[in-house]
Amino acid sequence: MGKTLVTGGNGFVGSAVVRQLAKRGDELKLTRRRRSRWENVDGIDAEVVECDVLDRAAVRRALKGVDRVFHVAGVVSMRPNDVERMFEVNVRGTRTVLEECLRKGVERVVYTSSCAAIGPAKPGGTTDERQLFTAGHLGIPYVNAKHEAEVEAFRVAAAGLPLVVVNPSYAFGRGDVYVRSSALVRRFILRQIPVYVPGALNIVHVDDVARGQLLADERGHVGERYIFGNRNYTWDRLFADLARLSGVEPPALKLSPGAAIRLTQAVEAASLGRAPIMVNEARLASQWWTYSNAKAKRELGWQPSPHEEALEATVEWYREREGDRIKRSRRAQPLQYKVAGAALGAARRLWPLAAA
Repeated sequence: MGKTLVTGGNGFVGSAVVRQLAKRGDELKLTRRRRSRWENVDGIDAEVVECDVLDRAAVRRALKGVDRVFHVAGVVSMRPNDVERMFEVNVRGTRTVLEECLRKGVERVVYTSSCAAIGPAKPGGTTDERQLFTAGHLGIPYVNAKHEAEVEAFRVAAAGLPLVVVNPSYAFGRGDVYVRSSALVRRFILRQIPVYVPGALNIVHVDDVARGQLLADERGHVGERYIFGNRNYTWDRLFADLARLSGVEPPALKLSPGAAIRLTQAVEAASLGRAPIMVNEARLASQWWTYSNAKAKRELGWQPSPHEEALEATVEWYREREGDRIKRSRRAQPLQYKVAGAALGAARRLWPLAAA
C-alpha cells in the first residue's frame, strides 16, 4: 500500500487532518516549506519532504510512492499585501498539485476548499452545495481566490482525477498558530473589535473538519463537494457567547455596512490612523455565511460535536498562549463607543431608518 500525502499538514486544518490520518494508521508523507512552523505535528511519525506547491518539479517528487492525497495547503488573508500570493498559492498551486495527481494516477484526492467558494446565503437564510457562486461582486480577494481554485479543481476532476471537495466553514479550536481562521476570537478577547455590522457566519470545530475529511476519502462521491459546518451564528449571538466565555464585553457600536464603510473612508481620508473596521471586513462581515450540513450528514455519516466546544476550546487556547497580554487588556469597551452605541440604539428605536 502506498503512502498518504498531505500538503499544508503543519497548518491549522492540515495538522488536524494529519492527526486523524495517523490515528487511522496511514503511512504519512508531509510537504514542508522552508521557515514553516511545525509544532502542530511534533511527534507525528511521517516522512517530510521540502515542497512548495508552486514548484511543479517538487510536487512531482513529493508524489513518488503516494496513493492518496489530501491537498490542504492554502493562504487565508484579508491583507492587501497578500492578494497576489493568495491567488498564486490557492489557484495556481491547487492546479499544479491536482494536475500532477492526475498525471501520477493517484487513487483518491480530497481537496480542502472553503464555504467561501460557495458564497453567502440570502440574509436570514442558509445555503448548501448546490448554490451557484455569485459573490464575485463583493470584491473580496480571498473569496474570489477560493472560488477560482475550486473551478480549477473540478476542471482537473473532469479530466479523470478521482477528486472529492470539502468546504469547511470558519474552523475554530486549538492550534491556529498562524492566527487565521480563529483570528476574530483573539481580536475579541484583546478588545480589538470596537465596531461591527449585521451579518452571520457558520462555525465548526477543526477536529470535526478533520474527521469529515477522512469520511470524504472513504465514502465521498467523486466529483462532489461537502460542506463541513455546524452552528450558524449572528454576530450578536456569537459576541454574546464569547463575552460569557471570556469575560470581555462585546463590541458596543453596531453600524449598518454602508455607515461602517463611510466611517472607514472618512478616517482614512483624514489620516486619523487605523479605522475601527476595514472596508473589506465590513463587506465580508455583513454577509450571511450560513450553511446547511445535511448532505455531509446524509452521504458521509458525518456528525459534528456540540457547537459550544469549538468556542470553548478556542477561547481557552488563546488564554493559554496570550494570558499576560489578555490580563493587561481592559475588559470593557471604550467609553466613546459605548456612548455612540447607546445614542445609535436610541435613534433606531425612534427612527428605524436613522442608521441606514
